[in-house]
Amino acid sequence: MDTAPQTPPEHAATPTDHGGTDHTQLYGNQVFRFAHRISDAVNTVRIQLAKRWRFVPQTIAYQGYGSTSMVRVLGRVLLTQKPSPGSKAEHAARNGNQNVRGWRAFTSVPLQFTDVEITIGDVVTHVRADRGGLIDTEVDVQLTPGWHTAVLRGEGTEPVEAKIRVIAPDVKFGIVSDIDDTVMVTALPRPFLALWNTFVLSERARMATPGMAVLLDRLTVEHPDAPVIYLSTGPWNAAPTLARFLTRNMYPSGALLLTDWGLTQDRWFRSGQDHKHRNLERLAKEFPDMRWLLIGDNGQHDEAIYSEFAQENPDKVAAIAIRQLSISESVFAGGHSEDGDHTASRVPWIYSPDGAGIAKQLAALDLL
Repeated sequence: MDTAPQTPPEHAATPTDHGGTDHTQLYGNQVFRFAHRISDAVNTVRIQLAKRWRFVPQTIAYQGYGSTSMVRVLGRVLLTQKPSPGSKAEHAARNGNQNVRGWRAFTSVPLQFTDVEITIGDVVTHVRADRGGLIDTEVDVQLTPGWHTAVLRGEGTEPVEAKIRVIAPDVKFGIVSDIDDTVMVTALPRPFLALWNTFVLSERARMATPGMAVLLDRLTVEHPDAPVIYLSTGPWNAAPTLARFLTRNMYPSGALLLTDWGLTQDRWFRSGQDHKHRNLERLAKEFPDMRWLLIGDNGQHDEAIYSEFAQENPDKVAAIAIRQLSISESVFAGGHSEDGDHTASRVPWIYSPDGAGIAKQLAALDLL
């Protein structure tokens, strides 16, 4: 499994007694272990109820990526409710025409620590899903550049196929894009709207950001071998919905790197900023000669995250493109930053409210 380091919990004070015992640390560990036991108990009850309601175990495969010697495989093992054979829902699912309310994406139940077999060509690897049923692992395998297939089979599930994009060693340009308020208008930071957009709206009610699909399509035409990575703080539950949104709105195919909400092995809540930092650093190590175009928005933390990454890795960033929120979007998002002063930056910065404006400035940098 992916063993990327997590940020350890911080404690405000660590008083000790005369014997050297750290009571605060001990209390924190006890509370955290107790929270995990409750979480596991709740998940066990959910599994029992799901089986009673005839949910079935299913392995879900997500698009992966990699080099000619290593690939990153992504998937999840869940209990899900399959549509009845011959029903309209089954027909829509088979043809990718679902129009699902957001809350339905969260009705599936993760199967924790399930054994999963991954087959890529003649290479067979066995891994174990994490607490959220997630599979995120590296497989050492020799592959030619282009598209390949990984077959994932969780214990008690049917095998499923995941597309894997293998990047040639001589590819020097790649694209990393945020999703929320960058390629899709969501206004996620404001709590009520976040709940409404995530749980209530049907997926076809979500709007694409003006000009961004055309921008990314032009970039992939100009750089046909460039990998596209969609890096978001959104939950893995929404991955199928997001994948259909990207396809329906003509965005180029790319791997989704999402996260889980709630308890992790060593945190009360997973940090979205750490998630983005960690994956950018991982991409930099996996493709040391790649220069990335980083695309985000000025409604959350993209500017700070990209700026820190660019300061530490200026030779790995081709440019940073920030989509500026409109007045109404910035109100929904709880405000936005102004154009930062990047005169001292070794990396070019671009600000524009839409894809067309970003494309014009990328052309001036000879990136488009």
